[in-house]
Amino acid sequence: MRGQAPSRRWTAVAAVAMTGALAMSGCGGNDSKGSNDTSEVEVFSWWTGPGEADGLAAMKADFEKKNPGTKFTNAAIAGGSGTQAQAVLASRLQNRKPPDSFQGHAGAELLDYIKAGQIEPLDSFYDDNNLKAAYPEQLLQQITYQGKIYSVPVNIHRSNMLWYNPGILKDAGISAPPKSIAEFITGLKAVKEKTKKVPLSLGAQWTADHLLESVLLGDLGTDAYNALWKPGADWGSPAVGKALADFAEIMKYTTLEAASTDWQGAAKAVVDGKAAFNIMGDWAYGYFTGSAPNGLAKKVDTDFGYAPSPGTDGTYMWLSDSFTLPKGAPHRGGALAWLKEASSKEGQDLFNPKKGSIPARKDADKTLYKGYLEYAFNEWNRPGVKLAGSFWHGVNASKKQHTDIDTAVGLFLQNKDVGKLQASLVSAAKNSGQ
Repeated sequence: MRGQAPSRRWTAVAAVAMTGALAMSGCGGNDSKGSNDTSEVEVFSWWTGPGEADGLAAMKADFEKKNPGTKFTNAAIAGGSGTQAQAVLASRLQNRKPPDSFQGHAGAELLDYIKAGQIEPLDSFYDDNNLKAAYPEQLLQQITYQGKIYSVPVNIHRSNMLWYNPGILKDAGISAPPKSIAEFITGLKAVKEKTKKVPLSLGAQWTADHLLESVLLGDLGTDAYNALWKPGADWGSPAVGKALADFAEIMKYTTLEAASTDWQGAAKAVVDGKAAFNIMGDWAYGYFTGSAPNGLAKKVDTDFGYAPSPGTDGTYMWLSDSFTLPKGAPHRGGALAWLKEASSKEGQDLFNPKKGSIPARKDADKTLYKGYLEYAFNEWNRPGVKLAGSFWHGVNASKKQHTDIDTAVGLFLQNKDVGKLQASLVSAAKNSGQ
């Protein structure tokens, strides 16, 4: 991201209303024939599994009740956590055959679509539906690009969560989950020395990238972490070097054989009593408790516990599924009606309890969110909470920088060279194209 003018970056300023040229009847200057057609809406996503598909079906039913003259076409594509869907979407957009609305992670992941002129800004839509008052100001700041907003967040997941096995911590003499990176390293060492368990379970390589963002946040603090994604950020600083050294130290307490499995296997090691700690997003809760597909029916406080990842208490490292308005949408009126559903209090409260996430809106019905989701809801809406975007899950890093970071981490897993890792991250930022 380095070496680019501030105007080409995700900016930390509130979105501003667009001019009349971006009014509801012609946002983005789209004058394609039938653009305001409300007869149909084709919604493109990768929500096909239990939970997420159920949530989408609930929103669909509410949409059809509110829009009886609009046919809803579910264009969801299964497989690869969205990878296959995104490949199909890219082909459709290149051939100028967009769906009416498509799913994407809110934030920098959408930059390629924005720069290619494939999606419209939604500021007038936000103004017409009073959404700038409904969403947290910090969230709006982090999804704003060049003063404009391009997506409608429908949910929030939290990336920076520590899952632990209470029994193993007790055996290691650890009285409470670690609250700092230094305490975490001490705890990992205690588990290794006093038990025969794995201190920290790790899965496929991307789970190391996921771990890295929590270590950076825990060591640098929220403001310095967020500053890494702004113009002039210094990835070569001693503070970043210290965080990377801590990451390298933490990695010594993982197991190489764990890399043959994905996040589910790494998380399962905790509730099965094989590993003390795992850092993973809050979708792990549904997997543990049985509310997710093939859930494990485990009990909180008995089989597992949870806390913010070390050093990050008070900060919500977020990621969000959102929907867009493609330029040239064949049923633009239907698309706007769908975006209204996805952004509504009713729509988000129907979707999120089934998905295992919380609403992005501030005014959702708290009584619908139980167990961990109640905790997450309270944390998201807590006065004074700080927000940090998950770079691995699309908020801060462009697709190019995302790939370059992953490559750098992959090489580090082989050579264990912190200096080379930092140099590669400096290069990744400089060549990000943002």
